[in-house]
Amino acid sequence: MLSLRVSDIKQYLYCPRVVFFTYVCPVEKKITRKMEYGKEEHVELDRLEKRRTFRRYRLEEGERKFHTRLYSTRLGLEGMLDMHIVSRGECIPVEFKYSSQEPALNHKYQLVAYAMLLEDTYNIPVRNGFLYLIPGTEVYPVEVTPNSRDFVKETLRKIRRMIKTELFPGPPRGQGRCVDCEYRNFCRDMR
Repeated sequence: MLSLRVSDIKQYLYCPRVVFFTYVCPVEKKITRKMEYGKEEHVELDRLEKRRTFRRYRLEEGERKFHTRLYSTRLGLEGMLDMHIVSRGECIPVEFKYSSQEPALNHKYQLVAYAMLLEDTYNIPVRNGFLYLIPGTEVYPVEVTPNSRDFVKETLRKIRRMIKTELFPGPPRGQGRCVDCEYRNFCRDMR
């Protein structure tokens, strides 16, 4: 089974062509200013998060673990989780996202995939997680349901099928997504 990254799920749901250009037709991607800024914000947030209480996560106590590399042979999936909290026998994934808008579905399913990896790693069910939006401090709870787990598994199947068949996917629903895309020039060449 082809091993995929959790970020592939997020990218595929945003625009499947990003995953196509990563695996089927690899090209050097352009690093955008937004990507650089997001990395800088992650570093600062890591520093601040270590000093904060757990109240925003509706917990009284816990242990934060940053940048945990996770892998599941069962799912053929790997990724680096921004943070997770271990509290009273629970594992709670937290993903930091640079966005001024409410979390999108691709972010939600990325978090669900991380929850599934934590389940395989700790051998305990993960029922909830959080999306933490930066540069603000909004925290959005995400319930990890059986349906959301099934959706992640189906998305992994679709990604593997696209890679195997090497079929160029159609454009994303919203063409506004193309404006800051690191693959924009290559994508236009293949239309």
